[in-house]
Parts: sequence; C-alpha cells; structure tokens
Amino acid sequence: MFLSLVLPNNFQFFPSMTDFHLLIADWYRLNHRILPWRETTNPYFIWLSEIIMQQTRIEQGTNYYLKFIAAYPTIQDLAKASEQDVLNNWQGLGYYSRARNLHFSAKYVVDELDGKFPKKYKEIIKLKGVGTYTAAAIASFAYNERCAVVDGNVYRFLSRVFDVSTPIDSTQGKKEFQLLADELIEKADPGTHNQAMMEMGSLVCTPNPNCEECPVQVHCQARKNDTIKERPIKSKKTKVRDRFFHYLVYSFDGKTIITKRTEKGIWQNMYQFPLIETESTEIPKSISKDAQFSSSVQKHILSHQRIFAVFHHIEAEPAKLESDYITINKEEIQDYPLPRIIDRYLEDTANQ
Repeated sequence: MFLSLVLPNNFQFFPSMTDFHLLIADWYRLNHRILPWRETTNPYFIWLSEIIMQQTRIEQGTNYYLKFIAAYPTIQDLAKASEQDVLNNWQGLGYYSRARNLHFSAKYVVDELDGKFPKKYKEIIKLKGVGTYTAAAIASFAYNERCAVVDGNVYRFLSRVFDVSTPIDSTQGKKEFQLLADELIEKADPGTHNQAMMEMGSLVCTPNPNCEECPVQVHCQARKNDTIKERPIKSKKTKVRDRFFHYLVYSFDGKTIITKRTEKGIWQNMYQFPLIETESTEIPKSISKDAQFSSSVQKHILSHQRIFAVFHHIEAEPAKLESDYITINKEEIQDYPLPRIIDRYLEDTANQ
C-alpha cells in the first residue's frame, strides 16, 4: 500500500503516488517562476545555481548566477580562474566556503574527470561542497535521475501534508523525511516533481502558508488536525556565538593597510583591515589614543555567529608594519575579496 514502508497506516490518505505527483506537477506547470537555470539541462549551470542559491534569496542569487555564467561560461573557465578572482565575483554572497569548494571541484572535474561533469548521483555527491540535496537536484534536473530532493521548503511541505511530528533536525527525522520523499517521487518525471516540491514550499506552503492556493489542501493532514503552525518541528536551537571585532582603518598618503585571513573559519582567504578580536566592544588598550572611535557598531549575523565590528580610524601610518600587512592605495581595496561586513562599511562611509 502507498507509504506503508515509510509511515503508519493512518498516513495512507492519497489513492496513489501518481495522484500526489500529478496534483503538484500540474500546479507547477501553471504557476512556477521563470528562472534561468530552469531553462537548461546543462549540469554545470545547474550545479552553479544550486551552490549559489544556498542561503541566498532568489532575487540576489539570480544576479550572481548570471554574473558567474558570463565570467565562467564553462567548467574549464572556472577551473582556470584564480581563487581570488572567484572570491571577488562571489563577494557579497557570504558563506565563502561555497565559492572555494566550487572552485576546488571545478579543478577536480577538469583535472581528474577529463572535464566531464559526473552523470550519476553517486558520483556527483563526491564533489567537494555537494551534499545529498544538491546531488539529488543536479542528478534529477540535468539527467532526470529518480532522486528526491529534501531541503527546508520540502521539509515544511511534507511535514504539513502528512502532519509529521518527528523533528526535522533529528537523525530519525532526516531519515524519515528522505524515505517519504523517495517514495513519493515518480519515475516518469523526477525533475519536474522535485521542482514542484521545492516551489510549493517557496510560494505556497511558506511559514505563513496560502492554503487556498495549495493543490493538495484537501489532503493536508496538518490543516485537518489544526497543526499547521506547529509544523515543521525542530528539536534543537542553534547556539549563537557573539564575537567582537575591532578593525584598524589606517589612512596615510592616500593609502591604507589590509591583511589576508589565512586561518580556517569564516572568511578564509578574504582580505580585511588589521583586526583585534576582543570579548566586548570596549576599545582595546593597544589601539592608539589618536584613533577616532567610529560612531556606530556594524552587526553581521551568520548562522552560528553574531559579529559586532567597530571600525577605528587612524590618520597615520602604522608605527610598525607587521609581516602580514599589505599597503595599498585606498581605491584598490575593491580589487580584493572582502567580507560583506567590510564591504558594507565601505559603502556606508562612501555615502557620508
């Protein structure tokens, strides 16, 4: 029976998997957004779009996708580019490990796979930076392989339609939702099915859902049981760490100082002003008394960190040039990949 391998019998309320697929696929064909990466089966372009769109809004991600395919029209072009060039083009998207993994995997495909993008899920998932969701998306969209995608939108949609109370961030939950998605996907058209599942979560089954537009509303168990607001369930709260950055913005003879973040962690291989990290926004004693304390604190929120940054303006050359200091003309700073928090600071000061 339908879903008998996945969920208890009381979840068997669709006549068949085909009925579920047809309802959401028909809705998708009539209502989906026109997006450039949906107009191609080129696995390289699809891969680019999937990596770019992680943690990124459609509006912002589309511009970056178009920029990347213009700068690197083939995977060979991306592989030949320098990491600094790739990071420069990525600047503003955040989560820079995505760009580094993208570049690494492009070189791997060119050097180790003769420039041919892998064609099967089990091979695609071996690429650095590619997880189960991304591998399933590429395999189904480019090659029509029957691989069900499960992202945040799909978790929300399935948890409501089937009124699943298992936490989506638990080991059991991840397994249960993947099995459910695997059983729902149709062999005939897995690409459209996956797109429809994701689009339902993006446009209809949102955190504040528009149930009247849902093609499966009459079957929705969370709606029937009045548990929509409770789905999906998460068992864990992300622990957020506060960090306090004090940047030294030197200004002398039309020049300034930057350094490269070489340590592992956020913004690796990006460039920044010399930094002192402390336990609070209180001005460190080591900063010159001549420094002008900036009028505001920049705040930058990452998935597990809150960055509070204070920019200290020093109208002088450093008393000591550290080995990692790089002296540049002020106007050259945009030639270097910068964390978004510094890019935003430069935008703010330019408008003052």
